[in-house]
Amino acid sequence: MTKSLSIGKTVERYALNYLKKAGLSTITQNWSCRFGEIDLIMLEHETVVFVEVRYRKSNYFGGALESIDQHKRRKLLKTAESFLNENPNWLEHACRFDVITVQPSQPETFKLDWIQDAFES
Repeated sequence: MTKSLSIGKTVERYALNYLKKAGLSTITQNWSCRFGEIDLIMLEHETVVFVEVRYRKSNYFGGALESIDQHKRRKLLKTAESFLNENPNWLEHACRFDVITVQPSQPETFKLDWIQDAFES
C-alpha cells in the first residue's frame, strides 16, 4: 500500500470514528459504482448522509473544501443517486451531503472540520 493510500485510509477511519461518536451509524464505506466513490454513507436519525472525506497536508494549493469543485459535486450526486437506486430501502429518507476536511495537527493527530449540508443536491 502506498503512503498516500495508507494516510487516506487512516483519515477515513478517523472521520468514521468521529461521526460514530457524534451519533451517526454506518450504512457502508467506500461505496463505488461507474460514476465514482462515496467515502462514507451514514445514517443520522432518519437522514442518509453521504460524506466526502478530504485530506490536505497543507493549504498551499487550496484547502480541502475548495478541492470539491462542480465536477466532483456532480460525480458525488450521480454516485449517490446510483446508491439509492440500488438500495431502494433508503429512497424514502431525507439525504444530505457532508464534507469532512482533515489536516495534520500535532504529530500523529489530525484537525478535523465537519461541514454538514456542504452543498445542495
